[in-house]
Amino acid sequence: MNKKGLLIVLSGPSGVGKDTVLKRAMAQDGGLRRSVSVTTRAPRVGEVDGVHYYFITQEKYDRMLAEGDFLEHESVHGNSYATPASYVEKLREEGHDAVLVIDVKGGISVKKRIPEAALIFILPKSMQSLSARLTGRQTDAKDVVLKRMGNAPGEIERALEYDYAVVNDELEECTQEVLTIVNALRGGNAEKAEKYCVKNNIERIKNLLSGGNSI
Repeated sequence: MNKKGLLIVLSGPSGVGKDTVLKRAMAQDGGLRRSVSVTTRAPRVGEVDGVHYYFITQEKYDRMLAEGDFLEHESVHGNSYATPASYVEKLREEGHDAVLVIDVKGGISVKKRIPEAALIFILPKSMQSLSARLTGRQTDAKDVVLKRMGNAPGEIERALEYDYAVVNDELEECTQEVLTIVNALRGGNAEKAEKYCVKNNIERIKNLLSGGNSI
């Protein structure tokens, strides 16, 4: 019988690089599986249905919600997102470590429902670097970028409710830090990831919110 896999949540403000970090981590660690969420938003350039998200209508979303199909669900930036509970449980029962890339509110909802879930928050180096990332990827209109930047401080503040925090300044370094946390949890040696615990990173989070750098 397979050992039940971990449940890991990756969150962070829009543009911080959550998807890129997970993609790099999965390329280096065959035990990780991304849980594919459903969303009512339109696909961005290059996104594939069933790989990045399941892109569904609001009507289908509402029906699944009413039927209790979601582990968590949130409305973010005017769109609806949710995690199918059965999909996540199947991955874990097969022995895979299921990774959810979801909004911070969704992550906290998952933690309340499944206390053993490990919540990892990805911080930007600074608010300026986050703005540059959002602008540089050229996937959102200017008003959307402004809205996402306006939401970022509130999202980062809620990082204080997470288990771990890492900074995405250098992609490979951030990826290795996430994998360090995962491997520590797999081995039942959470103390090996102690330096990334949010309780040990409160000052860097507060400094980021005050306009400074997180590193």
